[in-house]
Amino acid sequence: MNDWPDGWSDDNRSNGGNRYGRGSAGAQPESARVMRQVRRGPATPAPGPTAPPYGGVPPQPTYDDGYDDGYDSGYNTGQVYGGGRGGFVPNDNDPDADYQDYRPRPNWRRRIKWIAITLVTLFVVVSVTTYFWADSKLHRDVDLSKVIDRPDAGEGTNYLIVGSDSRAGMSAEEKKKLHTGSADGKRTDSMMILHTGDNGSTLISLPRDSDVEIPTFVGSDSGKTYKGSGRHVKLNAAYAEDGPELLVRTIEYNTGLRIDHYVEIGFAGFANIVDAVGGVDMTLDKGFKDKYSGADFKAGKQTLNGEQALAFVRTRHAFAASDLERTKNQQKFLAALAHQVATPSTVLNPFKLYPTMSAGLDSLTVDKDMSLWDLADMFWAMKGVTGGDGKSMNMPISGSSGGNLVWDKAKVKTLVNELKNDEKVTVSGN
Repeated sequence: MNDWPDGWSDDNRSNGGNRYGRGSAGAQPESARVMRQVRRGPATPAPGPTAPPYGGVPPQPTYDDGYDDGYDSGYNTGQVYGGGRGGFVPNDNDPDADYQDYRPRPNWRRRIKWIAITLVTLFVVVSVTTYFWADSKLHRDVDLSKVIDRPDAGEGTNYLIVGSDSRAGMSAEEKKKLHTGSADGKRTDSMMILHTGDNGSTLISLPRDSDVEIPTFVGSDSGKTYKGSGRHVKLNAAYAEDGPELLVRTIEYNTGLRIDHYVEIGFAGFANIVDAVGGVDMTLDKGFKDKYSGADFKAGKQTLNGEQALAFVRTRHAFAASDLERTKNQQKFLAALAHQVATPSTVLNPFKLYPTMSAGLDSLTVDKDMSLWDLADMFWAMKGVTGGDGKSMNMPISGSSGGNLVWDKAKVKTLVNELKNDEKVTVSGN
């Protein structure tokens, strides 16, 4: 039985007839089939659309069951799921909720990492900048290479710390205010040797009236050699005669101890440091006055400003022991000053730290080989010694001659040997 319509045969089916279906090669499509739509609500569906022209997309009917749930299949527009602000997020608890307003959680680990990197970078930049700024302020004017016939270097490091009465850059009003006078040239009001090493630090005050011999030396400016003649003078006269180089030469000759670094501060610089740090607290057992230095102190606790501090460390006429008592007061004040500078209120406050550093560095004169690391080592060693972590003393004295203080040669020899070998100091001073 032939199931094909009238006029059709198997040849029509196999030779490219216009029947449409699987394997059909006809040029014209058959009419679009409209699937019967199922509605959930009572509304009656509209009649299906007729087949579109060839190549078109049949419009899709919408299903309105009376609920506005915002659902859009996206079939007509080619909408891709996952668009929008949050994207597609499956919700197992509510299968009908295909979307959520999703926002990624902040990556705190990454944020903390970048904050740490930023802080470290900032710290490095500030540290490097501060180092070069501070290094540029040092006055490296002392050339220890001009010192001849030097002792061999020992263990540890020896700093010669000098407080001079230099009035360079001071106005007449400042000289009057600070009671410095107007004498020409420079002299030393205080001299100390600070030894640092593995066995603790030792601070030794050298009285300015110490009796010393001026050895053969080379003039710091002239380059001329001056032969020693056995001439004895007070120690501060060596500085007045030819400056820091001759002072170092004289100390090395009379002690046998090599000086590694030289640090000097003048009147104005000393007062500026004290003012920059906000004053220094001192407790005095006894009050005293001195018209020469301008000192006028009462017993008890008090805060010294720059002018008062300078008067305190310079006073000697008010004491029976004169210069020996002054060196003790100088060590006491340095202990208080170092403690004040190292407090968190100064170190952690840039508005206080940088003015203090600027005042200190501007007023220092050091040797050409002095670095900021050496300066820091000296400061912390001095702070430790004056704070009780180390030993502070005067140079041992055996008597006096013609107004000069004579060193105890046996004790000095023992002291120098202990310092050279970086041993614990057993010698006591006056």
